[in-house]
Amino acid sequence: MNAPVNRHRNILDFALSSLIRRKAKNLSLLFVYTLIVFVIASLIFFVHALKREAALLLEGAPGIVVQKMMAGRHDLIPVEYAREVEKMRGVRKVTPRYWGYYYDRAFGANYTLMVPEAGRPRPGSVFIGSGVAENQRVKAGDFITFGAHDGLPLLLTVERIFPAESELVAADLVLMDMPDFQSMFGMPEGRATDLAVTVANPRELATVARKVAGRFPDSRPIMKSEILRTYDAIFDWRGGMMVVVLGVALISFIIFAWDKATGLSADERREIGILKSVGWETSDVLLLKFWEGAVISMTAFLAGVLLAYGHVFFFSAALFAHALKGWSVLYPEFRLVPAADGYQLSVLFFLSVLPYTVATIVPAWLAATVDPDAAMRS
Repeated sequence: MNAPVNRHRNILDFALSSLIRRKAKNLSLLFVYTLIVFVIASLIFFVHALKREAALLLEGAPGIVVQKMMAGRHDLIPVEYAREVEKMRGVRKVTPRYWGYYYDRAFGANYTLMVPEAGRPRPGSVFIGSGVAENQRVKAGDFITFGAHDGLPLLLTVERIFPAESELVAADLVLMDMPDFQSMFGMPEGRATDLAVTVANPRELATVARKVAGRFPDSRPIMKSEILRTYDAIFDWRGGMMVVVLGVALISFIIFAWDKATGLSADERREIGILKSVGWETSDVLLLKFWEGAVISMTAFLAGVLLAYGHVFFFSAALFAHALKGWSVLYPEFRLVPAADGYQLSVLFFLSVLPYTVATIVPAWLAATVDPDAAMRS
């Protein structure tokens, strides 16, 4: 039992000393190897964490959102629809929602304006997110100006600024009272942006959505699961675009690693010949090269994953966060909750560690089958 263990330990010790002797070559390979694993692992961590955050945020979202469509575009919905939908079996509550987007030309930023269902600000006042406050350079008690639909300025008082802890959902948010909202957008009475439908039994969401679509053919019911799938698709697409951009670098790394792994130098061939001449078996030589490849690939994988973990969850993926969050000027600053996709990390492990480890064995086998005298003379 101890003999095989001692054999592996002795060969591993020799492999480590062999790697140290050729440290310039191995360190350059290890650096590039770690960099590629770091970037790909960062993408995996970041996309998976964003999808998890989106799922948590949508837990409190309504089961169904009903929009009115006009010429294939989102239109204002009559509030009378809410009373009709609320009468449907299985519907617990229907709430008209009032929200919209405002582009601030002066600062080049988009804000989300909304009338909250409860806890509204006083008429003539607003609650704003920390991103809006920083962008507008205002504080509580200051005035903030918006351009209304008729071209006239709408002057409002900043009553409250949301804390930085809520920045993920409120960085670009502006809450206002109904009269101010209607003045801002010129929204007519009896119209809402959409309807939030709460269903008593979540398993009946699809049934209620079909009933709404049948009763109001010009409406579009959107279930929460569909919204979540949309977020997943968006994050997957953006992450995929980043992977495509990094594809050239990855291919270059594969060529570089394959060349380093399969191209034995004259010193390495001479070393194999010496080992064979002093009694090493071919299996011992293959095991030596296996451990050399495994040490480099495992070190690069672990270092890349750990660096990616710190980059995403402690430094908010500063290197490419903007490319994945979107194009908005007001990027929310938030700390992602650590979350890892075990399946994708396993795929990354098998695609990064195993190929290189196996690639080191083939040239070693070819060199080990050569006569030791010929190998030492080479």
